[in-house]
Amino acid sequence: MILSDFDLRAYLESGRLGVVPLSSETIRENGLDLRVGEEYCRVVASSRELAVEEDPPESYYSCGRAEDFLRLEPSSHYLLHTLEYLRMPPELMGFVELRSTFARLGFLMPPTIVDAGFEGQLTVEILTPPFPVRLRVGTRFLHVVFAKVATPASSTYRGKYQGQRGVTLPKW
Repeated sequence: MILSDFDLRAYLESGRLGVVPLSSETIRENGLDLRVGEEYCRVVASSRELAVEEDPPESYYSCGRAEDFLRLEPSSHYLLHTLEYLRMPPELMGFVELRSTFARLGFLMPPTIVDAGFEGQLTVEILTPPFPVRLRVGTRFLHVVFAKVATPASSTYRGKYQGQRGVTLPKW
């Protein structure tokens, strides 16, 4: 069952679902719009082979922090994060998508799921369109659709990204 704005308000007001900070523009008809944060990491091209679970992933990224605007290079892969910190209850999960405005501009994002019990800011990967982009920090960028699972998860998310803040690089 996908939650409506009515359901989401009830979850937020009861404290079962946590979103901090919560903006008046956050709650939409059937999900939440989340805003882009100030940290970014761009995947850098390299001819070096990455040995997964052996090499430190940091050497394959160029990271920074923007005060007002993110300046994104054309046709590049970035990791971005949400301003909002989420706290998911055991009976909800989320599907994360780009807002349609950004998809229509040529941004791409692989499917992203928020697991029951997850807590933290979201880190998402995007591919930029074939032109430079200036994106204001705090722009509504992502849309999360929440679904109620048939029964609450008995084993909620306790993975290596629990509690993350800012852009979090891959962890082995």
